[in-house]
Amino acid sequence: GQAAGARAKGEDSPAAAAPLRRRLGAWLARAGPATLLLPDRLGRPERLYTPHNSGADLYPYLILTAHLTEPALYRGRMMEMLRDEIRFTTHPNGLPGNYDLVSRTLGPPSIFGAAEYAKDGLLAVTERLGRTPWFYRMADLAAAVMEAAPVESRYGRLPARDAEVNGDMLQTLVRLAAMTGDGRYLDWARRIGDAYVREVLPGNHGLPSMNWDFTRHTGDGKLKLRDHGNEIVVGLTLLFALERDREGERFVQYRPVLARMLDRILASADPGGMLHNVIDARTLKPEDARLSDNWGYVYGAVYAFYQATGDEKYRAAVRRVLANLPQYRNYCWEPSSNARDKTLGSFDGYADAIESAPYLANREPVPEALAWIDSEMKTLLAMQRADGHFEDWYGEGNFNRTALLYADMKSEGVHPGHWVPGLRLGAVRLGDQLLLSIQAPPGWRGAVRFDVARHRRWLNFQRNYVRLNEFPEWFTVGENALYRVARRNGSESFERLGAELAAGGPLS
Repeated sequence: GQAAGARAKGEDSPAAAAPLRRRLGAWLARAGPATLLLPDRLGRPERLYTPHNSGADLYPYLILTAHLTEPALYRGRMMEMLRDEIRFTTHPNGLPGNYDLVSRTLGPPSIFGAAEYAKDGLLAVTERLGRTPWFYRMADLAAAVMEAAPVESRYGRLPARDAEVNGDMLQTLVRLAAMTGDGRYLDWARRIGDAYVREVLPGNHGLPSMNWDFTRHTGDGKLKLRDHGNEIVVGLTLLFALERDREGERFVQYRPVLARMLDRILASADPGGMLHNVIDARTLKPEDARLSDNWGYVYGAVYAFYQATGDEKYRAAVRRVLANLPQYRNYCWEPSSNARDKTLGSFDGYADAIESAPYLANREPVPEALAWIDSEMKTLLAMQRADGHFEDWYGEGNFNRTALLYADMKSEGVHPGHWVPGLRLGAVRLGDQLLLSIQAPPGWRGAVRFDVARHRRWLNFQRNYVRLNEFPEWFTVGENALYRVARRNGSESFERLGAELAAGGPLS
């Protein structure tokens, strides 16, 4: 039965991997011939590369797709694209700008572009692959943003007045502070954290404000719980977790303020626990009653708060919404006139709504949530056109992100060194053992890589906190532990270090 379960999970992998490769080829064919940069949208006379759209949501997931399916392309074309991105879009102060692929002109420097590119794109590449050249691009972009920060506050200069940019930067700076030990990143993160915990939240009924005037000390009284607003909730909780790891005084100081923030957000949810797009900070009533496709980003912050404090009520809140996910099957998360099926809406709403679930189900494998992920993934896959595209815009990279998360869930984080058509990996846990099913074309021989505790080895977090734009750890090997690898029929058995399994050994 367990063997059949592993094989069945492997059957789902090609459903995710094959469309990934199709989309990679479809988009690379549309790159600017002189720059290799990708336009935000197709089928229009204007062709514009922007760091906050095609940089943040498309390019990074093509990098990860190439790493999995075309290693030579990853080492070649993807790196060449990074060189061109730096060459053509970077201003002398280190900030990027929009680049017109037709006129070959560069727009003004953009703090927003840098913040989005770092958090949504470069951070995801770093979470999955570690210290690649894209990590160093992220580190310098973050420093450029903070050195150019234009908004004066009591706590120092901030990148912006809005919750999105400040939240983007907070999520990036916390990772960089932990990974590098460079005190600048921690100081900058604390500057943003203090501004919100000590001014914005107390002045806005315990919640962040979408926009806040740090001179007049007042805001718009609204909190957006979908994209372009919830970033600060995620960032504040991640900073709180880092302060817990470092036994910083802010862990004690921030705790009651952030607990109230999360309590009020949870109180604003619908009966199933699902969050609304925008709420009034004072009354908690919906300003936009549609449900947020980023529900799990905020619930990830709720769970990280539980991980840092041990307060079980926050774990219970996450388990509750996961158990209720079947209520939201085939929901129209993001209405769109471009959608093939108007009753389902844009594929991007599905990609984001599904993305949320593996982050949480990885820590709390609630059966209803796992079944919901499978059902909604089938709906999302059916939205793809024969040419590899969905709706001809940069958000298609978000499909690749969600498909990678899904494939990891099915294989318990075991990756092929090079995916080829017909290769299927599925796995089930048996206590401290892993039963891995590999189906491949006749004569196949290739490397299979096991995962490690990246949160500790790469990011330097003491605990595996839920993090937006992470790739959850499923079955991990200890680098210095010994493992026995055996065929189930007993025909072959050998011993390997975890470090060897992580590097990838050849199998046939």
